[in-house]
Amino acid sequence: MGKIILSADSTCDLGDELKAQCRVHYYPYHIEFRGHSYLDNVDITPEVLYAGYYEDGSLPKTSAINVQEYVDYFRSLLEEGDEVIHLNLGGALSSSYDHACLAAREVPGVHVVDSCNLSTGTGQLVIRAARMIEEGMEATDIVAALEALKPRVHASFVLDALEFMAAGGRCPQILSHVGKTLHLRPEIVVDNADGSMHVGRLHHGSMHKALKEYVRDQVKKNPGILTDDVFVTHSGAIAPELIDEVCDNVRELLPDVERIHVTQASCTISCHCGPGTIGILFVTED
Repeated sequence: MGKIILSADSTCDLGDELKAQCRVHYYPYHIEFRGHSYLDNVDITPEVLYAGYYEDGSLPKTSAINVQEYVDYFRSLLEEGDEVIHLNLGGALSSSYDHACLAAREVPGVHVVDSCNLSTGTGQLVIRAARMIEEGMEATDIVAALEALKPRVHASFVLDALEFMAAGGRCPQILSHVGKTLHLRPEIVVDNADGSMHVGRLHHGSMHKALKEYVRDQVKKNPGILTDDVFVTHSGAIAPELIDEVCDNVRELLPDVERIHVTQASCTISCHCGPGTIGILFVTED
Protein backbone atom coordinates (compact mmCIF):
# COMPACT_ATOMS: atom_id res chain seq x y z
CA MET A 1 0.00 0.00 0.00
CA GLY A 2 1.27 3.48 -0.88
CA LYS A 3 1.70 6.36 1.53
CA ILE A 4 -1.44 8.47 2.05
CA ILE A 5 -1.09 12.19 2.77
CA LEU A 6 -3.91 13.77 4.77
CA SER A 7 -4.92 17.32 3.91
CA ALA A 8 -7.66 19.79 4.80
CA ASP A 9 -8.71 23.38 4.35
CA SER A 10 -7.42 25.56 7.19
CA THR A 11 -11.01 26.06 8.32
CA CYS A 12 -11.02 22.67 10.09
CA ASP A 13 -9.70 24.58 13.13
CA LEU A 14 -7.88 21.74 14.89
CA GLY A 15 -5.16 23.83 16.47
CA ASP A 16 -1.42 23.20 16.38
CA GLU A 17 -1.30 20.19 18.72
CA LEU A 18 -3.98 18.15 16.99
CA LYS A 19 -2.72 19.23 13.58
CA ALA A 20 0.67 17.74 14.44
CA GLN A 21 -0.86 14.58 15.92
CA CYS A 22 -2.95 13.99 12.80
CA ARG A 23 -0.09 14.84 10.46
CA VAL A 24 -2.53 16.87 8.42
CA HIS A 25 -1.48 19.53 5.92
CA TYR A 26 -3.48 22.76 5.67
CA TYR A 27 -4.14 25.13 2.82
CA PRO A 28 -5.23 28.56 4.10
CA TYR A 29 -8.07 30.69 2.80
CA HIS A 30 -7.48 34.29 1.77
CA ILE A 31 -8.56 37.23 3.91
CA GLU A 32 -8.87 40.65 2.28
CA PHE A 33 -8.68 43.37 4.92
CA ARG A 34 -8.02 47.09 4.68
CA GLY A 35 -6.65 46.79 1.17
CA HIS A 36 -4.26 43.94 1.92
CA SER A 37 -4.43 40.20 1.30
CA TYR A 38 -3.59 37.81 4.13
CA LEU A 39 -3.48 34.05 4.68
CA ASP A 40 -5.99 32.87 7.25
CA ASN A 41 -4.39 32.31 10.67
CA VAL A 42 -0.93 32.56 9.08
CA ASP A 43 -0.34 36.30 9.07
CA ILE A 44 -3.65 37.55 10.47
CA THR A 45 -5.89 36.49 13.38
CA PRO A 46 -9.55 37.01 14.29
CA GLU A 47 -8.55 39.44 17.04
CA VAL A 48 -7.00 41.79 14.43
CA LEU A 49 -10.23 41.69 12.42
CA TYR A 50 -12.36 42.45 15.47
CA ALA A 51 -10.12 45.37 16.43
CA GLY A 52 -10.36 46.79 12.91
CA TYR A 53 -14.14 46.65 12.96
CA TYR A 54 -14.42 48.39 16.32
CA GLU A 55 -11.83 51.01 15.32
CA ASP A 56 -13.36 52.20 12.06
CA GLY A 57 -15.95 49.69 10.85
CA SER A 58 -13.52 47.80 8.64
CA LEU A 59 -14.85 44.41 7.56
CA PRO A 60 -12.84 41.57 6.02
CA LYS A 61 -13.74 39.63 2.90
CA THR A 62 -12.92 35.96 2.55
CA SER A 63 -12.07 34.37 -0.77
CA ALA A 64 -12.04 30.74 -1.81
CA ILE A 65 -8.92 28.82 -2.78
CA ASN A 66 -8.71 28.78 -6.57
CA VAL A 67 -8.15 25.81 -8.88
CA GLN A 68 -4.52 26.54 -9.72
CA GLU A 69 -3.61 26.95 -6.07
CA TYR A 70 -5.05 23.52 -5.37
CA VAL A 71 -3.26 22.01 -8.37
CA ASP A 72 0.10 23.32 -7.18
CA TYR A 73 -0.62 22.33 -3.59
CA PHE A 74 -1.73 18.78 -4.43
CA ARG A 75 1.30 18.25 -6.64
CA SER A 76 3.58 19.32 -3.79
CA LEU A 77 1.89 16.82 -1.44
CA LEU A 78 2.32 14.00 -3.95
CA GLU A 79 6.06 14.59 -3.81
CA GLU A 80 5.79 13.21 -0.24
CA GLY A 81 3.31 10.38 -0.82
CA ASP A 82 1.36 8.31 -3.30
CA GLU A 83 -2.20 9.50 -2.65
CA VAL A 84 -3.86 12.51 -1.02
CA ILE A 85 -7.14 12.67 0.90
CA HIS A 86 -8.30 16.28 1.15
CA LEU A 87 -11.26 17.43 3.27
CA ASN A 88 -12.96 20.66 2.26
CA LEU A 89 -15.08 23.23 4.00
CA GLY A 90 -18.69 22.38 3.13
CA GLY A 91 -19.52 22.87 -0.52
CA ALA A 92 -22.72 24.70 0.41
CA LEU A 93 -20.60 27.36 2.12
CA SER A 94 -17.74 27.88 -0.33
CA SER A 95 -16.74 27.22 -3.93
CA SER A 96 -13.44 25.77 -2.70
CA TYR A 97 -14.83 22.24 -2.83
CA ASP A 98 -15.70 22.61 -6.53
CA HIS A 99 -12.27 24.11 -7.17
CA ALA A 100 -10.56 21.23 -5.36
CA CYS A 101 -12.52 18.70 -7.44
CA LEU A 102 -11.46 20.44 -10.66
CA ALA A 103 -7.85 20.43 -9.49
CA ALA A 104 -8.05 16.73 -8.61
CA ARG A 105 -8.96 15.96 -12.23
CA GLU A 106 -5.57 17.34 -13.22
CA VAL A 107 -3.66 15.63 -10.42
CA PRO A 108 -4.25 11.85 -10.30
CA GLY A 109 -4.16 10.30 -6.85
CA VAL A 110 -6.12 13.03 -5.07
CA HIS A 111 -9.38 12.16 -3.29
CA VAL A 112 -11.53 15.20 -2.40
CA VAL A 113 -14.19 14.96 0.32
CA ASP A 114 -16.90 17.57 0.88
CA SER A 115 -17.15 17.64 4.67
CA CYS A 116 -20.68 19.15 4.51
CA ASN A 117 -19.54 21.02 7.59
CA LEU A 118 -17.31 23.75 8.93
CA SER A 119 -14.74 24.37 11.63
CA THR A 120 -14.17 21.37 13.89
CA GLY A 121 -17.17 19.66 12.32
CA THR A 122 -14.72 19.14 9.48
CA GLY A 123 -12.07 18.55 12.13
CA GLN A 124 -14.01 15.56 13.46
CA LEU A 125 -13.61 13.94 10.05
CA VAL A 126 -9.93 14.86 9.90
CA ILE A 127 -8.99 13.22 13.19
CA ARG A 128 -10.87 10.07 12.25
CA ALA A 129 -9.30 9.97 8.80
CA ALA A 130 -5.89 10.23 10.48
CA ARG A 131 -6.67 7.17 12.59
CA MET A 132 -7.81 5.21 9.54
CA ILE A 133 -4.56 6.05 7.77
CA GLU A 134 -2.65 4.93 10.87
CA GLU A 135 -4.59 1.65 10.83
CA GLY A 136 -3.45 1.01 7.26
CA MET A 137 -6.76 1.39 5.44
CA GLU A 138 -6.79 2.00 1.69
CA ALA A 139 -7.56 5.54 0.51
CA THR A 140 -10.78 4.55 -1.27
CA ASP A 141 -12.02 2.74 1.85
CA ILE A 142 -11.22 5.79 4.00
CA VAL A 143 -13.15 8.06 1.64
CA ALA A 144 -16.14 5.69 1.75
CA ALA A 145 -15.99 5.62 5.56
CA LEU A 146 -15.86 9.42 5.72
CA GLU A 147 -18.88 9.72 3.43
CA ALA A 148 -20.81 7.40 5.74
CA LEU A 149 -19.64 9.37 8.79
CA LYS A 150 -20.64 12.83 7.55
CA PRO A 151 -24.34 12.63 8.50
CA ARG A 152 -23.32 11.74 12.06
CA VAL A 153 -21.22 14.88 12.63
CA HIS A 154 -23.07 17.65 14.46
CA ALA A 155 -21.94 21.27 14.54
CA SER A 156 -23.65 24.27 16.09
CA PHE A 157 -22.72 27.51 17.82
CA VAL A 158 -24.25 30.16 20.05
CA LEU A 159 -23.66 33.77 19.02
CA ASP A 160 -23.04 36.35 21.71
CA ALA A 161 -24.56 39.02 19.45
CA LEU A 162 -25.79 39.57 15.90
CA GLU A 163 -23.64 42.64 15.30
CA PHE A 164 -21.14 41.03 12.94
CA MET A 165 -23.82 39.08 11.09
CA ALA A 166 -25.67 42.34 10.46
CA ALA A 167 -22.54 44.27 9.50
CA GLY A 168 -21.73 41.62 6.90
CA GLY A 169 -25.24 41.72 5.49
CA ARG A 170 -26.21 38.26 6.78
CA CYS A 171 -29.08 39.51 8.93
CA PRO A 172 -31.07 42.79 9.07
CA GLN A 173 -29.68 45.61 11.22
CA ILE A 174 -33.04 45.90 12.98
CA LEU A 175 -32.83 42.26 14.03
CA SER A 176 -29.37 42.86 15.45
CA HIS A 177 -30.67 45.85 17.41
CA VAL A 178 -33.68 43.93 18.74
CA GLY A 179 -31.44 40.99 19.64
CA LYS A 180 -29.12 43.25 21.62
CA THR A 181 -32.02 44.95 23.39
CA LEU A 182 -33.68 41.67 24.33
CA HIS A 183 -30.42 39.80 25.02
CA LEU A 184 -31.14 37.15 22.38
CA ARG A 185 -28.41 34.55 21.80
CA PRO A 186 -29.21 32.67 18.58
CA GLU A 187 -27.96 29.20 17.75
CA ILE A 188 -26.48 28.64 14.31
CA VAL A 189 -26.84 24.99 13.28
CA VAL A 190 -25.12 23.19 10.40
CA ASP A 191 -27.32 20.87 8.36
CA ASN A 192 -25.09 17.80 8.08
CA ALA A 193 -27.06 16.57 5.06
CA ASP A 194 -25.84 19.35 2.78
CA GLY A 195 -23.65 21.66 4.87
CA SER A 196 -26.02 24.63 4.82
CA MET A 197 -26.72 26.61 7.98
CA HIS A 198 -29.89 27.74 9.68
CA VAL A 199 -30.94 29.46 12.88
CA GLY A 200 -31.88 27.12 15.70
CA ARG A 201 -33.17 28.06 19.11
CA LEU A 202 -33.12 31.70 20.24
CA HIS A 203 -31.82 31.75 23.79
CA HIS A 204 -32.72 34.68 26.02
CA GLY A 205 -30.64 36.17 28.80
CA SER A 206 -26.97 35.99 29.71
CA MET A 207 -24.45 33.86 27.84
CA HIS A 208 -24.00 31.81 31.02
CA LYS A 209 -27.69 30.89 30.95
CA ALA A 210 -27.83 30.46 27.18
CA LEU A 211 -24.84 28.13 27.05
CA LYS A 212 -26.13 25.91 29.84
CA GLU A 213 -29.44 25.53 27.97
CA TYR A 214 -27.63 25.01 24.68
CA VAL A 215 -25.40 22.17 25.88
CA ARG A 216 -28.33 20.47 27.59
CA ASP A 217 -30.45 20.74 24.44
CA GLN A 218 -27.71 19.38 22.18
CA VAL A 219 -27.11 16.35 24.38
CA LYS A 220 -30.83 15.68 24.83
CA LYS A 221 -31.76 15.78 21.14
CA ASN A 222 -28.69 13.86 19.94
CA PRO A 223 -28.65 10.50 21.74
CA GLY A 224 -25.66 8.27 21.26
CA ILE A 225 -22.96 10.97 21.27
CA LEU A 226 -19.55 9.35 20.89
CA THR A 227 -17.52 10.23 23.95
CA ASP A 228 -14.06 9.74 22.47
CA ASP A 229 -13.67 13.29 21.10
CA VAL A 230 -15.85 16.35 21.69
CA PHE A 231 -14.81 19.78 20.48
CA VAL A 232 -15.54 23.06 22.20
CA THR A 233 -14.69 25.67 19.59
CA HIS A 234 -14.93 29.44 19.97
CA SER A 235 -14.26 32.52 17.86
CA GLY A 236 -11.99 34.32 20.32
CA ALA A 237 -12.59 37.39 22.50
CA ILE A 238 -14.59 35.27 24.91
CA ALA A 239 -14.40 35.10 28.68
CA PRO A 240 -12.33 32.06 29.75
CA GLU A 241 -14.92 31.19 32.39
CA LEU A 242 -17.54 30.69 29.66
CA ILE A 243 -15.28 28.16 27.95
CA ASP A 244 -14.74 26.39 31.26
CA GLU A 245 -18.48 26.34 31.96
CA VAL A 246 -19.23 24.75 28.59
CA CYS A 247 -16.58 22.07 29.23
CA ASP A 248 -17.98 21.45 32.72
CA ASN A 249 -21.52 21.18 31.35
CA VAL A 250 -20.36 18.64 28.76
CA ARG A 251 -18.61 16.56 31.44
CA GLU A 252 -21.70 16.68 33.66
CA LEU A 253 -24.03 15.49 30.90
CA LEU A 254 -21.53 13.12 29.27
CA PRO A 255 -19.62 11.72 32.25
CA ASP A 256 -17.83 9.15 30.07
CA VAL A 257 -16.31 11.75 27.74
CA GLU A 258 -12.66 10.89 27.10
CA ARG A 259 -11.33 14.05 25.46
CA ILE A 260 -12.64 17.60 25.18
CA HIS A 261 -10.60 19.60 22.69
CA VAL A 262 -10.82 23.38 23.09
CA THR A 263 -9.91 25.17 19.86
CA GLN A 264 -10.27 28.62 18.32
CA ALA A 265 -11.90 29.09 14.94
CA SER A 266 -10.04 30.53 11.97
CA CYS A 267 -10.60 34.01 10.56
CA THR A 268 -12.78 32.62 7.75
CA ILE A 269 -15.24 31.24 10.30
CA SER A 270 -14.88 33.90 13.01
CA CYS A 271 -15.35 36.97 10.83
CA HIS A 272 -18.88 35.85 9.95
CA CYS A 273 -20.12 35.10 13.46
CA GLY A 274 -18.13 37.67 15.44
CA PRO A 275 -16.41 37.55 18.84
CA GLY A 276 -17.72 35.55 21.75
CA THR A 277 -19.26 32.75 19.66
CA ILE A 278 -18.88 29.22 21.05
CA GLY A 279 -20.24 25.76 20.27
CA ILE A 280 -19.86 22.04 20.83
CA LEU A 281 -19.16 19.69 17.91
CA PHE A 282 -19.47 15.94 18.15
CA VAL A 283 -20.26 12.66 16.38
CA THR A 284 -23.19 10.37 17.13
CA GLU A 285 -23.47 6.60 16.78
CA ASP A 286 -26.11 6.84 14.04
